[in-house]
Amino acid sequence: MSKTKYDRQLRIWGEVGQGALEEASICLLNCGPTGSEALKNLVLGGVGSITIVDGSKVQLGDLGNNFMVDERSVGQSKAKSTCAFLQELNDSVKAKFIEESPDTLIVTNPSFFSQFTLVIATQLVEDSMVNLDRICREADVKVVFVRSYGLAGLVRVSIKEHTIIDSKPDHFLDDLRLNNPWPELNSFVETIDLNVSDHVAHKHIPYVVILVKMADEWTKSHNGNLPSTREEKKEFKDFVKSKMISMDEDNYKEAIEAAFKVFAPRGISSEIQQICNDTCAEPSSNSSDFWVMVAALKEFVSNEGDGEAPLEGSIPDMTSSTEHYINLQKIYLAKAEADFLVMEKRVKNILKKIGRDPSSISKTTIKSFCKNARKLKVCRYRKVEDEFSNPSVTEIQKCLADEDYSGAMGFYVLLRAVDRFTANYNKFPGQFDGGMDEDISRLKTTALSLLGDLGCNGSVLPDDLINEMCRFGASELHVVAAFVGGIASQEVIKLVTKQFVPMLGTYIFNGIDHKSQLLTL
Repeated sequence: MSKTKYDRQLRIWGEVGQGALEEASICLLNCGPTGSEALKNLVLGGVGSITIVDGSKVQLGDLGNNFMVDERSVGQSKAKSTCAFLQELNDSVKAKFIEESPDTLIVTNPSFFSQFTLVIATQLVEDSMVNLDRICREADVKVVFVRSYGLAGLVRVSIKEHTIIDSKPDHFLDDLRLNNPWPELNSFVETIDLNVSDHVAHKHIPYVVILVKMADEWTKSHNGNLPSTREEKKEFKDFVKSKMISMDEDNYKEAIEAAFKVFAPRGISSEIQQICNDTCAEPSSNSSDFWVMVAALKEFVSNEGDGEAPLEGSIPDMTSSTEHYINLQKIYLAKAEADFLVMEKRVKNILKKIGRDPSSISKTTIKSFCKNARKLKVCRYRKVEDEFSNPSVTEIQKCLADEDYSGAMGFYVLLRAVDRFTANYNKFPGQFDGGMDEDISRLKTTALSLLGDLGCNGSVLPDDLINEMCRFGASELHVVAAFVGGIASQEVIKLVTKQFVPMLGTYIFNGIDHKSQLLTL
């Protein structure tokens, strides 16, 4: 791996993430502008290999919306031309193409897809989406469905289960345990005197020490309870403030700002509790590494952790004397290391119990799991078939009636209606010159019957939206394709690196109102 080549992105997902990308094998179905743009981002990012499946030839019209073909490509295989262009962007990516219609391939050769890490399925109609989703779920292959249609776009991830250790949340409370200090931290805090007469020493006591001490004093006079009501919290902050000798003591200002960390509830969050209570957390011989470690976490929390997850072990910058800071750092690191060793032992015991090699989960993986134990995520996606045949009627009705969401839901319904329209009339509405009025009334009828099938009798779609949908004529506009393709490639990276949290639900881009929204269907 060339470190300088991918320098910028390594700062985001690290070498482990980049390694996962370089091992990934991606299949793209249909290489129109939407597919080409999504794949371009992944090729530049350094995925291992790409396979493009498209049976069409390059036509003159393609030159107006796809940068991956040029005049010399007209009449040639679109898959071949796109593949050559993409290969030029990054020669370390293995690229190949297959000249066949994805719709045909899905029906005639379903086992073809099992060789890939992930399939990006663009511009597929409903029947093909349902079939591909079924095939890929059985083969444990991730799918990202992408579609751009005029000024509308759709992205939908589909995978049975996606587990994330390093979810990289935007805002997260650091793991200082000010509300539940362990013995070694308490002992260290006891060695420091808050009433020291030396001014310099007084303003260099780290806020962690100040808060642990003050919280201890508070609980002694409040029946062992930490502040919980608004009044108590304010009183506690004033109590901290009263210990300041002069107004320029930054460590006390930090302590007052960080006081809320003392009020945070002890123990693990309800989300982590839910993961620990999941049926998958009962380990068996076919449990994934993630669930084996969750089973170990569950044991840890009930035993050594005393209700808490393993300590992360890092502390933020704070006003402090160097000596105090280094001692504090050592105490946090030692506790994190001790927690890790207990977790490692528990993981090995579980592996032995389920008949797997006790060292089959590496130290690095367990360490990363311990560090992120409070940030674990499990994403499960409905089958596309379930969504199509049995969607959440209340959600559809709620969105159609909500001014903010009616555009996104309208496009969702119409994207499905145009697929029905095509099945009936062998063309997309407004695809060819002439007959526009007839197409509009046909699409309206199709959309109404679809709404009826979805259980939304009495719901209507605005005429303007139906007219626009016909005016789009199933065209792929480059600006929309580039944007929607970009969103899709971002989701692919999340899924492949197993970092960050992929979108749950169906993403709709509404280019008329410039809105991006997620629908939970």
